[in-house]
Amino acid sequence: MVRKLTALALLLAACGTPEYRAERSLCEAEWAVKIPPVYVKEIYNETRTREVPTGQSICEPVKKSKKMVCQDVMRTETYTVPALRTVDRNEGRRNIQIRACAIAACQQKFGNAECKLPE
Repeated sequence: MVRKLTALALLLAACGTPEYRAERSLCEAEWAVKIPPVYVKEIYNETRTREVPTGQSICEPVKKSKKMVCQDVMRTETYTVPALRTVDRNEGRRNIQIRACAIAACQQKFGNAECKLPE
């Protein structure tokens, strides 16, 4: 859930005006100090795929020969394995504060949450 919110926040930040991105950058520096990263390792289930034979083969004759060439029919199988990753436990909290900070700065300087210049 936190990762999805983080990805959404990053996506929204990438779509903002240059003025919004500048304000956000200032807020990121401020909140990186106030809520520093806390990196921890966690075990999770990683999804992988592999090709496995179905037990069937497709055989075709070789031209101008009495030989046959057979090839196994394969299918894709999905499985999970335990894996280790490093995550920032404070990332979600920090991103909420960064977004609020950027919106407040935009409201103050531009009169709107997106830092849009008057047309």
